[in-house]
Amino acid sequence: MRKTHFIPVATQASGVSERVKALLRRAIRTALSCEGVTLPCEVDVLVTDDRGIRKLNRLQRGVDRPTDVLSFPALELQAGAPPTAADAEAGTGLIPLGDVAISYERAAAQAKEYGHSRSRELAYLAVHATLHLLGYDHMDEGAQKALMRAHEERVMTELELKR
Repeated sequence: MRKTHFIPVATQASGVSERVKALLRRAIRTALSCEGVTLPCEVDVLVTDDRGIRKLNRLQRGVDRPTDVLSFPALELQAGAPPTAADAEAGTGLIPLGDVAISYERAAAQAKEYGHSRSRELAYLAVHATLHLLGYDHMDEGAQKALMRAHEERVMTELELKR
């Protein structure tokens, strides 16, 4: 897959290898590709621990507990409608999609709970967050959630990381 997108991965958690960072970049690039995003975009990723994500959750959402993943869209996109060239920053030519924070600690616990690999869980969380950046949501228990889940499964199948 061509590396059109800029996806820096910063870490605050111990044990996050270059292989994990590459997996996260590949998951995000695959999600963007599956969603028809062909223009160069930027997604900034932070891999942290439960303490770090709890702090972000409290500061950004007013929720004082750790979570698995947070996404902070830079644009107000509609699900299924990729960004356009008009969304690009003049200086870089990149479309800033937003920021993603993943708890490495929570991903490991969930992988164990769900009975699959940490890699699969980390990739899923990256895909999930990327879809949020692209306007997908799952706050209702109906059509929106079903649509988002279907797109997640499509990307995970493309990554060959099915359940």
